[in-house]
Parts: sequence; C-alpha cells; structure tokens
Amino acid sequence: MYRVTWICSIFLFLYGGIEVAIGGWIVVFMTSVRHGSPFASGMAGTGFWLGVTLGRFVLGFVTPRIGEKISIIVYIVLAIALELVFWLVPEFIVSAVAVALAGFFLGTIFPGVVVVATRLLPKHLHVAAIGFAAAFSMGGGAVFPFMIGAIAQAKGVTVLQPILVAMLAVALLIWGTVLRAPVPQSLHEV
Repeated sequence: MYRVTWICSIFLFLYGGIEVAIGGWIVVFMTSVRHGSPFASGMAGTGFWLGVTLGRFVLGFVTPRIGEKISIIVYIVLAIALELVFWLVPEFIVSAVAVALAGFFLGTIFPGVVVVATRLLPKHLHVAAIGFAAAFSMGGGAVFPFMIGAIAQAKGVTVLQPILVAMLAVALLIWGTVLRAPVPQSLHEV
C-alpha cells in the first residue's frame, strides 16, 4: 500500500475524531463551562454543524483555486486560532461564533484530503484507498470522543479545548508529511 494512503488515513482518523468530539461535546461544554441555557447551548452545537455544512459548500469553490494541499494547512491554522479564541475568551457568544467558524473551516478538509489522495495515487487504487481512509475517519469519530469523555469525567469538561487544540496541531504536522510525499512513479491511467 502506498505511503500516502497511510498518511491520509491517519490524518482522517484524527480529523474524524476532532469533528465528532467538537460536535458531540460542545453542548455539554457550553452548558457547564460557559453557563448557557440548554437551548442556547444546543444552538451552539447546531451552529458548529451548520458551519461544517456551509464550509463544505462555500469553501468547496475556494479550495481548488488555492490548491487543496495548501488550503488544508490554512484551514487547520484558522481552526486552531478559532479554538484558541473559544478556549481563552470566556464569553458564551464569542464561543458560539468561534465554534461555528471553526466548523466552517473544518468542513471542507475531508473532501480536500480525498482530492489530494486521488491525485497522488494510481487510479486503480482510488476506491480501495479512499474507502480505507474513510473507515479510519469513522474510527477516529468513535475513539476520540470516547477518550475525551473519559478524561472529562476525571478532570472536567474544561479539558475539551486544550485537547482539541493539541489534536489540531498534530493533524497539521501529519498533513505536512503529505506535502513531502513523493508522487508514485506508476501513476498511469488504468
């Protein structure tokens, strides 16, 4: 199997965990840490998923103009900055807007990774490699929210933001290896 398949799979494992952890824990965080009402906290969760949806739509037109490899770096850096704002500014409205914008920039990362992988892999491996990477993403969406929940139960839900910032930073480092991944010599149309 090609190295890029493993890199994209590990990256998407982490990405899937980040996306589902934010979406799954945001209401609890906003209720218990930002002292929002259940309705307002639920709306913050809705804002995150709406941001993901709008990001996939809007940035889907922007990303090809920038280039997928570079745009994913930009989007992760912006998501880190927004998560830092979310973490360090203890205001409910600021947190709700920051998490919605983080969702916006995270939204187009998964499709961008798929595009990059298809450009770096031979055509006959596209379905298997993308399926493999997508399965890893689903695994991350199951594992990381559980792990964060176990840590939050022991240490409190305030651990959510530093863990997410660290996960985004690691994702950025992993994505950096894609930039150095060699294009296989056997990239001929099959």
